Amino acid sequence: MPVIESQPGLSMKVDIDMGAAPDGRAALMDLEELLATRLLVQGNSGSGKSHLLRRLLEQSAQWVQQCVIDPEGDFVTLADRFGHVVVDAARTENELTRIAGRIRQHRVSVVLNLEGLDVEQQMRAAAAFLGGMFDADRDFWYPVLVVVDEAQLFAPAAAGEVSDEARKLSLGAMTNLMCRGRKRGLAGVIATQRLAKLAKNVAAEASNFLMGRTFLDIDMARAADLLGMDRRQAEQFRDLERGRFVALGPAVARRPLPVVIGPVETSARSTSPKLTPLPEAPADAQELIFTREPEPVRPAPRRAAPPPPTPTADILAQLARPRPQQADVPQGLFPEIDEAEREALIDAVMRELLDDPDAGFRSVAVLYQDFLVRCRIRRVPGDPPALPAFRRKLAVARAGVAAEIAESEAWQQALALSESLTDDVQGVFLMIAQAAVAGEPCPSDATLARAYGTHSPSRARRLLTWFEERGLIVVRLDFRGARVVALPDLGCETAPSDPEGPDAMTEERPAAE
Repeated sequence: MPVIESQPGLSMKVDIDMGAAPDGRAALMDLEELLATRLLVQGNSGSGKSHLLRRLLEQSAQWVQQCVIDPEGDFVTLADRFGHVVVDAARTENELTRIAGRIRQHRVSVVLNLEGLDVEQQMRAAAAFLGGMFDADRDFWYPVLVVVDEAQLFAPAAAGEVSDEARKLSLGAMTNLMCRGRKRGLAGVIATQRLAKLAKNVAAEASNFLMGRTFLDIDMARAADLLGMDRRQAEQFRDLERGRFVALGPAVARRPLPVVIGPVETSARSTSPKLTPLPEAPADAQELIFTREPEPVRPAPRRAAPPPPTPTADILAQLARPRPQQADVPQGLFPEIDEAEREALIDAVMRELLDDPDAGFRSVAVLYQDFLVRCRIRRVPGDPPALPAFRRKLAVARAGVAAEIAESEAWQQALALSESLTDDVQGVFLMIAQAAVAGEPCPSDATLARAYGTHSPSRARRLLTWFEERGLIVVRLDFRGARVVALPDLGCETAPSDPEGPDAMTEERPAAE
């Protein structure tokens, strides 16, 4: 049972009993510390990795909301004992994103069952679900223990047989979970068979480790490095028995601690194969195996007699007849318009979308769904832009480019430079480039933060540093402390402005209204 401690003036402390330590004491895990520092579990198949996760989930079920990404359907049995809702992943990505948002809102523990989907479908479904949890409104940022079994499937260290788009979506969702999820209440617990197959930037964000049996030298060396052990001590990971792990981290132990995982109340639907006695061999075994089954007698198909050949005179007469007039093609539901007018309608929808004061803090997936709805309301003909094209239009629209600047050579070069950047930072770069091309004041940290989709000005400053490290911009301060950003490739720079100034996008809104 969990150990609960409470002291006057301090928050309640819950220790999860994971099993036994070498000295006979219980191996306790500080649940609140785990939520803040995340956990990585490694062990080869059969080492007891899933058993460890099940023990953690069962012991903490009454204390924290849980979300299990389950590629094999092993954890659906938690629903019978602990009331988890099983979400079948055989749905559209939009449905999974919407369900994930409701889960955070209503604080319901769930198991996302990915069983029956191929690897690429599993990656897309997990990415959509994790994205929906990550993009939940700030009012619903309650603590959630997010357990991902077989994490190397969703955050692979190298490209595999799946498409690059699916791999990027899944890896991005896992990176958000482990790197940026803490402030949103998401505590990642990832389990993998091999550390070498797991993306390093995902594994590096965990501060707690439980290392089980492994045999390959590269995995043993990485496990020893993470636990701060000597390379010569790495051999011990080969000798660990099933259900035995070495633990380290602020939520478990300050020094490497051998742990024997305790029993669990539920069981997986799939179990390890057990030896069972063979049945007695039947006397006619060879006949049962090698005797041919009588093939069903199928009636021979009757062939229709070929039609008589068409007389040559009839063919010539048919060719000489005038062509019948084509019936009038019925007009479509919407009147046809040229491409320029259609693009103008799409641009109007984009402006209307960005006029929403909360649009700057919504994910691209949510904005895209809103965009599609607005296109239907305005009856924009033809197929709407796909998601990659929408992201590009969104980045350009957020920059707020005037018509005369959009036709300039410098702006076209800025668009070309932005194509080398990821979708989430293109809008920030283009906003700076627009100010430089137009000779306007450099956007403030608050304005850049909104364009990046955050309330944190420090993230905007780090993003400027990131651009500068890649040689895209040069940031300097004039004698008055105002910031100027130069773009060497464009041969222009912004006017000086106060980096700590207000959000220009927020200030301009009342005047526009």
